[in-house]
Amino acid sequence: MKLAARVGQVTPSLTLAVDTKAKGMKAQGINVCSFSVGEPDFPTPPHIVEAAEKALESGKTKYGPAAGEPKLREAIAQKLQKENSLCFGAENVIVTNGGKHSLFNLFMATIEPGDEVIIPSPYWVSYPEMVKLAEGKPVIVETTAETGFKITPEQLRQAITPQTRLFVLNSPSNPTGMVYTPDEIRALAAVIVEKDIYVVSDEIYEKLLYDGAEHFSIGAASPEIYERTIVSSGFAKAFSMTGWRVGYLAGPVDVIRACATIQGHSTSNVCTFAQYGAIAALEGSLDCVEEMRLAFAQRRQVMLDYLNAIPGLTCTKPDGAFYLLPSIKKTGLKSLEFSTALLDDYQVAVVPGVAFGADDYVRLSYATDMDTIKRGMEQLDKFVRSRT
Repeated sequence: MKLAARVGQVTPSLTLAVDTKAKGMKAQGINVCSFSVGEPDFPTPPHIVEAAEKALESGKTKYGPAAGEPKLREAIAQKLQKENSLCFGAENVIVTNGGKHSLFNLFMATIEPGDEVIIPSPYWVSYPEMVKLAEGKPVIVETTAETGFKITPEQLRQAITPQTRLFVLNSPSNPTGMVYTPDEIRALAAVIVEKDIYVVSDEIYEKLLYDGAEHFSIGAASPEIYERTIVSSGFAKAFSMTGWRVGYLAGPVDVIRACATIQGHSTSNVCTFAQYGAIAALEGSLDCVEEMRLAFAQRRQVMLDYLNAIPGLTCTKPDGAFYLLPSIKKTGLKSLEFSTALLDDYQVAVVPGVAFGADDYVRLSYATDMDTIKRGMEQLDKFVRSRT
């Protein structure tokens, strides 16, 4: 069968490909240290699991509203008001099958052929591919370690054209872990308002911050930017609910209604009883999140110290999420060659930076146990020394 041309324009996810290969090697009995996938190694907190179990027992196993359970939509709106100073109501929220699905819905609802979407690089692997699927044009703006991997207001202004529809902001960032300061967010907001475009703010790592970093949602910068802001988030990272597939999008009512129409003809509602677990996550104690955050902070420092002690590697200290993006430029290898040899010869899985638009880097997730980190870093050290 002839496939649609759009499929050929999209690159399969290297993150998932590396993780699949690493899991296949583990299934063969090979002791692999995997730093590939962004998935907390902690179990989902018990009170969330219990809420889903209770929902199952009470018969929450049927179809629900395509836009999400009303109680969860209201809880998300309350969270955004209280924690992020965003005046969204339940009607401004749609519950989606993970944070990724919220972005896919958004691009499908707002992007037409030829529309441009500005994406700072390094970027999360799926941003440009989803824009392509919506027949839009990803406009990649490169950032560097010297600027903290952050797009500047002037870079943003220069990238905007009459065809610009959206700007994608991700803070804390995957893959860099960088966090924009409130002042930096306000400066970007001023450009967005001046140029009359929209911003989608991917905030799924907002609770994973270190060293006093502050999360500031761009929609809270002014009434004018609030009207142009769409927030994407979910429960996977902070609450260790990756497999639950519960995310959300919040924004102007017309955008949310359009996304609900698309969702109604694609996936229908999100798993009903999983949504009751998400309600418990929002209404319960955040002590479980803090416990994970503290563990990630410790692992981050250990991995960072190892990386910066390896000749040929340098790594900027991140302020959020659970990733490190060391430069491999001094090794003379590009990221795919580096990552393939490291996995095949030293049984360490990392994601090649080419997947993020940064071919002189590789991404490592420290959302794994300390023993794996120490063993993997020792293997990485041996590999780099063997190549330099």
